[in-house]
Amino acid sequence: MDIINKELIITKEDNPIYTIYIENNYNKLSSVIDKLQLEHGKALIVTDSNIGIHYAQEVKSIVNQSIPFVEILTLEPGEANKNIETIQKIYHTLISYQFDRKDILIALGGGVVGDMTGFAAATYLRGIRFIQLPTSLLAMVDSSIGGKTGVDYLSYKNMVGAFHQPSAVYINLQVLNTLPEREYYSGFGEIIKHGLIKDKSYYRWLKSNSSSILSRENESLTEMIYRSCSIKKQVVESDPHENGERALLNFGHTVGHSIEKQLNFSYLHGECVSLGIVAAAQLSYEHGNLSIDELEDIKETLKQFKLPVCLSNVSFSSKIIAQTTRNDKKMEAGQIKFILLHSIGAAYIDKTITEQEIESAVQLILI
Repeated sequence: MDIINKELIITKEDNPIYTIYIENNYNKLSSVIDKLQLEHGKALIVTDSNIGIHYAQEVKSIVNQSIPFVEILTLEPGEANKNIETIQKIYHTLISYQFDRKDILIALGGGVVGDMTGFAAATYLRGIRFIQLPTSLLAMVDSSIGGKTGVDYLSYKNMVGAFHQPSAVYINLQVLNTLPEREYYSGFGEIIKHGLIKDKSYYRWLKSNSSSILSRENESLTEMIYRSCSIKKQVVESDPHENGERALLNFGHTVGHSIEKQLNFSYLHGECVSLGIVAAAQLSYEHGNLSIDELEDIKETLKQFKLPVCLSNVSFSSKIIAQTTRNDKKMEAGQIKFILLHSIGAAYIDKTITEQEIESAVQLILI
């Protein structure tokens, strides 16, 4: 299998809409931007203070080869700043530099930067173009693909948002070398999820190659990111606006988002997804789909990739978590669309899960 410098084309109704580039540097970024014909336009690179110090000037100099006017906007990092007030800062900058619909935003950062930049692009002048340059493992395999954009509102995650597809996604694997360990491990919450919902062989491959993956070896990283992006491509192409199958990507997220909120975002997204996966796997076991050995295997795999499978000494109860799921944006006619597993590699939507069942499953991860 050739896994060097892979490209994946995202389509809608069999028409290509953008390409995901997987590279080992930013050397080809200028040629990607050239294809967008912005030689008379303007670009705003949106980043945060953790990422900008490493890559903003390099990216700016590359973008300047194709676009004469390039500015950098550096935001405060973290989920706490993923709100409407920060979006207003992006709007203010765009208006100050007189950006129009022929100009472009460039999201240089993790999922928070990508979601906010995409939302600003979707809503400024009713929509301008943007490019995703994801710098976290989680953003590379998840939030940068599929066109979901948004901000949090009153601690409810991604409650305000829009679907707005990027013009390109450019993944530079080398940026993972500066990613802190905890944030790197967080990405495995989404990656393991991909195998569990869609591809048992990929799930097994992850387990077999955990050592090289955790060591950030380039060959394993390239294959892992390519395979995860391929799974997300398959799902978002079949259901671009989450009317059906795309909901499978929410495996682990209903409980995960509730825990994330109750912990006031002190745990990373992938860590909370991991806890949500344990709860969803427990429910899958209780519904007769998974064996006890498969349930334990999922827990061990999450631990193998340095992710939590339980919480201790927390100030909230399983009842609070179950109640909070009712505020989940995936509610439908008062019922949660909960994602369970028929088996490892095969997920499905279950609309019969009760609040009491969720509370019982969550109770097992609060020790």
